[in-house]
Amino acid sequence: MSRLAILFDLDGTLIDSIDLLLQSMEAAFADHPRRPTRAQWVAGIGTPLRTQLGEWCDHPEDVNGLVDRYRTYQDAHLEQMTTMYPDVAETIAWARAAGHAIGLVTSKGRIMTGRSLRHVGLHEAFDAIVTYEETARHKPMPDPVLLALERLGIAAERAIFVGDSPHDMGSGRAAGVRTAAAQWGPFSRDELAPSTPTYWLTRMAELTDVITEFDRTD
Repeated sequence: MSRLAILFDLDGTLIDSIDLLLQSMEAAFADHPRRPTRAQWVAGIGTPLRTQLGEWCDHPEDVNGLVDRYRTYQDAHLEQMTTMYPDVAETIAWARAAGHAIGLVTSKGRIMTGRSLRHVGLHEAFDAIVTYEETARHKPMPDPVLLALERLGIAAERAIFVGDSPHDMGSGRAAGVRTAAAQWGPFSRDELAPSTPTYWLTRMAELTDVITEFDRTD
């Protein structure tokens, strides 16, 4: 088996933090005249926080206050409301034992990414981590995926990006890597289908067969 780059999104893919993200949004917009519905907020998960919040502000200066309230709530409740999805630790351990390079590509900030990973015990699982701060352009642009591949030293044709959102699939496709849609996140198959994933996953454990087949047929 030759070395592949296996890239993962974080929220909705490796960790179940969706209720935390939704409740943080509701806390941020509690006294705001315009606010998204839960469905509208879910649609933006996978893009940077400031981008999401900014779409609901009439004035750019309003974003900082929303960010502060969002992060205050998230900071107080992160551990209580974050768990790891089934089969994640075992699948990553299998991939590492097989000699593959493991990367994380998230629109979350560096501090909260590190805290989330430590909480679920994945803080030493990755050979490269790309967070919001490290690229000027974000998902669904290819830049975060390309930066992860550069750090891993592996070409796009030898890589797969596992994510739960259309933004992940778009970023992976734009970067020239294969994509795998995680159907246990907040997006339905119908919502993911227009982003044309290479593979569909109903549980993380299925990724081992995908990787084995990828390596065999490449």
